[in-house]
Amino acid sequence: MKGDAAGEDAAPEVLALAKVVARLRSEIVDLEGVAATTAVVERAKGVLMAQAGVSADTAYEMLLGRAGERGRTLLEECWLVLGRIHPHPPPRRAPSDPPTAPAGAVSGNEPGQERVSGAGRHLVGGAAPRPLLARLADGLATARGGDGIAELLRTVLGGDVGVDAVMIYSLASAGSLELTGHAGIDEELAEQWRHIPPLSGVAAHQAIAGRRALWLEDPAEDARRHLLIAGPPDRWPSRAWLPVPADGPPTAAIGFLRTQPGPFTADTRALLRRAARLCAGPLGVAQPPRDADAEGTPGGIDVASVQRILDALAGPAILITPLRSEAGEVEDYRIDAAAPESVDVAGRRGKELVGRRILETYPTVAGTSLWDGYLETLTTGTGYEGEPFTYEEVIAGVPRRSVYSVRASRLGDRLIVSWVRHDTSEREARRLADMQRLGNLGWAGWNLTTDTITWSDQVYAIFDRDPQDGPMALEELSGHLLPDDLPRLDAAVERLLSEGEALDQPFRIATPHGVRHLRIVAEAQTDADGTPVEVHGFFQDLSAQRGAELALLESERAVLLQRGMLQAERALAARLQETLLPIPEQSLELAGLCIDVAYVSADRGVNVSGDWYSAIELPDESALFVVGDVAGHGLPAVGTMAQLRFTTKGMTITGSPLPDVLRRLNTLLLHTASDPSGSASATMVMARYQPWDRRLIWVRAGHPPPLLVRGDRASFLEQPPGTLLGATFDASYGEAVIDLMPGDHLLLYTDGLVEEPGEDLDVGLDRLAATALRLLREGRGETLARTLAALCPGNRDDICVLDIHVPDDS
Repeated sequence: MKGDAAGEDAAPEVLALAKVVARLRSEIVDLEGVAATTAVVERAKGVLMAQAGVSADTAYEMLLGRAGERGRTLLEECWLVLGRIHPHPPPRRAPSDPPTAPAGAVSGNEPGQERVSGAGRHLVGGAAPRPLLARLADGLATARGGDGIAELLRTVLGGDVGVDAVMIYSLASAGSLELTGHAGIDEELAEQWRHIPPLSGVAAHQAIAGRRALWLEDPAEDARRHLLIAGPPDRWPSRAWLPVPADGPPTAAIGFLRTQPGPFTADTRALLRRAARLCAGPLGVAQPPRDADAEGTPGGIDVASVQRILDALAGPAILITPLRSEAGEVEDYRIDAAAPESVDVAGRRGKELVGRRILETYPTVAGTSLWDGYLETLTTGTGYEGEPFTYEEVIAGVPRRSVYSVRASRLGDRLIVSWVRHDTSEREARRLADMQRLGNLGWAGWNLTTDTITWSDQVYAIFDRDPQDGPMALEELSGHLLPDDLPRLDAAVERLLSEGEALDQPFRIATPHGVRHLRIVAEAQTDADGTPVEVHGFFQDLSAQRGAELALLESERAVLLQRGMLQAERALAARLQETLLPIPEQSLELAGLCIDVAYVSADRGVNVSGDWYSAIELPDESALFVVGDVAGHGLPAVGTMAQLRFTTKGMTITGSPLPDVLRRLNTLLLHTASDPSGSASATMVMARYQPWDRRLIWVRAGHPPPLLVRGDRASFLEQPPGTLLGATFDASYGEAVIDLMPGDHLLLYTDGLVEEPGEDLDVGLDRLAATALRLLREGRGETLARTLAALCPGNRDDICVLDIHVPDDS
């Protein structure tokens, strides 16, 4: 029908912006991964440079050569180099000191013993986890160290679960991981993966940080999403990393590695979780260190008092407390107080830094001269004052460089650190340049006393002027203006130079690339006598905005023109419709029937459509009733409506059978469709009433069925075959017959009376039947058609209703 499907698509600029944001996010993730890998490579190069006394390029070539010879990746070789310089590696297990296994435990993987393979190695419905956990609990009571626990896990879980190797990692300083136990992997591989820096993508670290188990069961996908440790993907096709539960955040993770591919079953996952929970006590999971209280802190320092002093400082300063290992070595520093102007590279300010660690706020200072200066001041009490140095940090994949001078003084067993940032002016200069570029404006200054002129780089771009030609004096601007703008700008510049009146003036200039719309804003600085001695201001290129304004103005003109044409078309169509289709104000009497007619236009669009009706008396004293609906609105719909209405009248008056009338109208519409201004389709219901026997003969062409209300029952007439007019040349039409009885109401209507967007048509038809019955019970039968049309709120489509009422014999 005429219901238009309205799609609400996102604007093209919104879709383009979304694509840019998605691409930038992807690039940021890639840059973060590259930055993390680069940090490991650079540290490994530094180790080789110090050990072998070679250059950076030679050290890099050595790393590549070693990786190629030993079949490793460059990142693996770098980690191996860094692991060899670990200051306190965990004690290795002596060959003569095997781990203690539980009494009666079934030992597997002895030298020369063949392991069980296949599905029998996995925990399935027939294997009970309780005996395994009992054996594991017994063994943990006597297991010694991380290696003993790892070997116990491999022994107990090897046969039924298929665990071939176990690795246990614990969190160390600055978020790195230390291998504290292993079984099923050789010592060279264990040494290679003994120390893992805080890199993204490491499954063990993600299990600890996310407090959830990671099940790596797809080698190809896992290699893409994670940095796989302990060898290439095909060595351990299935791996599981589980955090070790603790009272606070987990600080350790256990890795279960299998040579058998395939997913972990639900029973296996539950068993491994319970096994990790059992290991929490024997592994001695450390509780997170508590921060020192504000009062009664070591060294007798009142942190609250220090914070009050720092709050009054004008510059950046912090109070830091050394965090020591069990051996007494300083591993990091905690910020316990901070001045309001203290800012780290991530933009955190003042008390936002309190509680954070130095290696969290400035991760790359470890091992630098600044770090050594902290240690010397903490040990000797001698104040430290370093030379300016450049600090570089990568944040979100973007490198940032800053120049600092740092001072440190001991306060008890803590340090007061203050610093000066030297790159603030350079940063502000870059921001100013970015602002000028993004805003397409540039500043300018004219010293009228010394006759010197200063332009920023962006002004040369705005004027399309070669910087080698130098800036222009204010008086020279007139030579570049379009003639129409010259008088106004000359007068404004004259007032600026003579009276010191501020200037804000748009103007146009001609450049090799076309006309540009510019704006100058300037003010004068005067001496004691009020004479201007210096002028400051800026130029702004408004060409893009002006182009948009002109396009908007042209669009507004087009809209106004279209609106005028639409209003003229609406007025003409309304007059045509009123002339061709008069709506009676009262009910009609025709062939002994009472006829009530209603017509309501839609609330939107032209408000003139192709809905129409016809109710006439034929020469044989019978009556013809027609309700039609032409697709579309406006003049074309009104024209087609008039054509169908008059053609229908003419053919029925000559006595043509109703099916023949529809066939000829269908042919007429198909011929009209070749005209670009014509409508292509229409629906219609047509009936001839014979008063001598009260028989109604009716036909339809794709139209909703008539509604018959007889007594307390409302039903829709069974429809004869009939295709939409103007759809096909092969259309066929049948007729139906019904005998009307006194008191009957027969409703002919268009689809606007029953259709609602998003609603099934049957719902609207049922609503119409119920409403018609209710109105008749209320005694509103004389105005049934008009009342039904008025009850439709917010008409989205035109409504035409014809109520044919057979009066009661009484």
